[in-house]
Amino acid sequence: MYLHYLFNLKYTGTILLAFILCLPTVSVRAQKAMKKPLQTEQQTNNKMRVDIWSDVMCPFCYIGKRHFEQALEEFEHQGKVEVVWHSFQLDPDAKPQPGKDAYTYLAERKGQSVEWSRQAHKQVTEMAARAGLHYDFDKVRIANSFDAHRLVQLARKYGKGDNMEEQLFKGHFTEGKDVGDHKVLTEMAKAIGLDEQETKNVLNSNTYAAEVQADIETAERIGVRGVPFFVINNKYGISGAQPPATFVQALNKAWEEYSKENKLTMMDSDAPACEPDGTCK
Repeated sequence: MYLHYLFNLKYTGTILLAFILCLPTVSVRAQKAMKKPLQTEQQTNNKMRVDIWSDVMCPFCYIGKRHFEQALEEFEHQGKVEVVWHSFQLDPDAKPQPGKDAYTYLAERKGQSVEWSRQAHKQVTEMAARAGLHYDFDKVRIANSFDAHRLVQLARKYGKGDNMEEQLFKGHFTEGKDVGDHKVLTEMAKAIGLDEQETKNVLNSNTYAAEVQADIETAERIGVRGVPFFVINNKYGISGAQPPATFVQALNKAWEEYSKENKLTMMDSDAPACEPDGTCK
């Protein structure tokens, strides 16, 4: 299978800010990588797979998560969809900056004025509100997201990757929690039912660092230039926090192909056989 873009960000209005805010500090390799086949873990539970690359520091990733969830609610086969979260870092070199607010931080990164940054954040806040989310950028703490990504990898082991992402997004954008602090991360892990001691052991070591890096390298290889980025059925790529209707359209298109690819063709139904109720004929 080869990965194809179905939908891309439009460089107009608020959507432009997604491209401004959610691109990595050092851009990954360009579009030609999209010609390479996507290779992730194989589906093992007879469900159509959706892979999502995101960074907890990206406000559009949380909005994209909500839009995708709304789309799943409308999708006829939602029970047959497996969602797998992947790591991506917008600013791998980010360090805690006590006393520096999100407005100043973004302004410095982009070489813009603080007033420009405040206006950009205002638009994002309004977009989040339309998705049913409350963003409070006055509370946001600057942090490096690498350890948070390692925690998502741990949660994936227990089928709780989505729960961990929700905790991280809400903690960062709504509650003003420091998602780089190990105590904060441990409390978040406990809140979704992860073992406290195992969580501490992971955070106090390099466990899952290789998995995080592998996700980032896969994103680079397939040409992901910003997040959120969705891959449906190992084939179709959707870039950005697209509207729910866009995700519904993509899910239906992918499902049509997935169902054909996984449909069993009966060669002969007339031979003798036994059924579960004991009937043999």
